Amino acid sequence: MVKLLSAMSVACAVVLAACGSGGGASVVVAPVTPPVPPQAEIKPTPVTPVPVLPLTMLHTQGTKWLKADGSQVALKGTNLGNWLINEFWMMGQGSAGIDDQCKLEANFDSRFGYAERQRLMQLLRDNWITTRDWDQMQKFGLNVVRLPFIYSVVEDEMNPRHLRADAWRYLDDAIAQAEKRGMYVILDLHGAVGAQGWEQHSGCANKNLYWSTPAYQDRTVWLWQQVAGRYKDRAAVAGYSVLNEPWGTTADNLAAVVKTLYTAIRAVDPNHVVILPGHNSGNITAYGKPSDQGMSNVAFEMHFYPGLFGWGKTGLQVHKDWLTCSGGSNSGVCEWDNKIKAVDTAFFIGETQPWMGMGLDLGGQVGRASFDTYAKYGWATTAWSWKVVSNGGGQGNGSWGFVTNAAGAAVPAIDFTKAPIADIENLFKLFGTQAYEVHQPLQDWMTSSTAPQPFR
Repeated sequence: MVKLLSAMSVACAVVLAACGSGGGASVVVAPVTPPVPPQAEIKPTPVTPVPVLPLTMLHTQGTKWLKADGSQVALKGTNLGNWLINEFWMMGQGSAGIDDQCKLEANFDSRFGYAERQRLMQLLRDNWITTRDWDQMQKFGLNVVRLPFIYSVVEDEMNPRHLRADAWRYLDDAIAQAEKRGMYVILDLHGAVGAQGWEQHSGCANKNLYWSTPAYQDRTVWLWQQVAGRYKDRAAVAGYSVLNEPWGTTADNLAAVVKTLYTAIRAVDPNHVVILPGHNSGNITAYGKPSDQGMSNVAFEMHFYPGLFGWGKTGLQVHKDWLTCSGGSNSGVCEWDNKIKAVDTAFFIGETQPWMGMGLDLGGQVGRASFDTYAKYGWATTAWSWKVVSNGGGQGNGSWGFVTNAAGAAVPAIDFTKAPIADIENLFKLFGTQAYEVHQPLQDWMTSSTAPQPFR
């Protein structure tokens, strides 16, 4: 306001000088446009946490996710990546060619024996996610977690079609921890036996034997029937994501195999949402309209990464274009809204990453805006990922994680082919004790009663 009054005073001085300059020469005074005052900065507004209420069984009807009483629910959450299936970039490792879980386990078998491998993997899992993580998730206001797991967490890989002695240790615990905090769990088979794609995140890079091996597909049917049979009455389980990013086959074959998994699950569990994965080309049309195929209580799943993996440049513009449909009514999220309405099926964005590299405050705003936009369309969303650590630590310009190791809380990169077993144990224990750095602006915006406006 002070700047505006000052500018008006200068304008008046110019006009008065012209009027009193004497009769002869005329003075032309250019019109003065007052400067536009800056828009008020919008800041997150803290709210009182909502009490944890008992969870009710969820289902889908048409495009909506619904509670047992028929009211709509907005699912907003995270993925527990690198816990029950390892991705080495998420824990600051990957040297000496040990860059996926299958290679790590084979290395442990060769160096230390199978029993010791089992002990080391348990040590890693017991420390990657602990009670402090569950408590911190609650502080972000999340109400769902997607739980990626590899098949061998449940099935005894040495004795196929038999459960491990501790088959339910981690899934049971995750569901109990989430339920206690008012959060749902989506169980996600991230790594099927044989691997359903070529990427390391299926557990075994460059394998992709699932689609060409009927025995592997049969074992996956068996696996899902064990899981669904155990949790068929658990309201805290929101649904079953039957195959993560199954890019190793055609869209048509994917649809056929997933229909078999759906039928197998329904034979033991009529209650839970079955989540149908889209193909990497963005193709869900190979399924047809699920209700026309005899499928009910289902949702489609896709993963969206604006600004990453060749999808434009990381920054505000790519998120604005995506979330506001700046290319027209059949672009961005509008295109997917049209697709989902056409098949009259609920939608689940199983992975997305809207804040990485955006700067902390802007990243927090875009993160919240992304969740809000997806919720407006009725879509469930879980961002990737809860915890990602680096060798040096710190959120920097925005890491992949809701939390990371604090700046200076270093994570050593070790050579698993040579490291003494004590060094491996110390690394795995470190994951459970090292200081965290929370993405604070993201937490503030996720729990704010005031919505950000990053695209204004």
